[in-house]
Amino acid sequence: MTVRHPFGFVEPCLPSKAEQPPSGPLWVHEIKHDGYRLMVRRDGSRIVRCFTRNGNDWTDRFPAIVETATQLRATSFLIEGEAVNIGDDGTPDFRALRSQHRDHEAVLVAFDLLERDGEDLRDLPLIERKRRLGRLIGKTKNRRAIQYGEHLKGNGASVLDYACRLGLEGIVSKRVDAPYRSGPSKTWLKSKNPAMERARLCLPLRLAASQKD
Repeated sequence: MTVRHPFGFVEPCLPSKAEQPPSGPLWVHEIKHDGYRLMVRRDGSRIVRCFTRNGNDWTDRFPAIVETATQLRATSFLIEGEAVNIGDDGTPDFRALRSQHRDHEAVLVAFDLLERDGEDLRDLPLIERKRRLGRLIGKTKNRRAIQYGEHLKGNGASVLDYACRLGLEGIVSKRVDAPYRSGPSKTWLKSKNPAMERARLCLPLRLAASQKD
């Protein structure tokens, strides 16, 4: 059965699971936030659409992200990132995001730029796409709904340990010289926080227990 995606949607790159995160000069590491993968496309001055990883149109769900996208200085673009709600402690709050009660506060942590002003950037190396993404988003003292997702260099295990100590979901390690390719990828590797994995496994049991009480 052929799945029909909406016009303008690009199938995302899917990281492979890694037992241990890689290290070395060919890799950078990004914090994996507890949120929803999102692609934000702008065509023209005010036409913005937000697509999930499966191609669902969630434009109406994230008004602040849409509004910020209209303010970026470009004719058109396709930005990929992760939509998150930030809790009072400064870390992502997935329960708030899932409940949809604070969708107007959601922020896109942007980590890739696939198109800009009619130019397809997917054949460029990752590090060049990220450089162009940073220039597009820019730096601002005000809290905007689209933020540049910083990357870290160095030992992958140390970066994962840092993410775990902060209570975050994990990291995604990416080859700096790799082009963007849709579908499963060996140039993007995900390493998860074991504590977060255990919490997710226990959640259905907790919910079932609470329903019995």
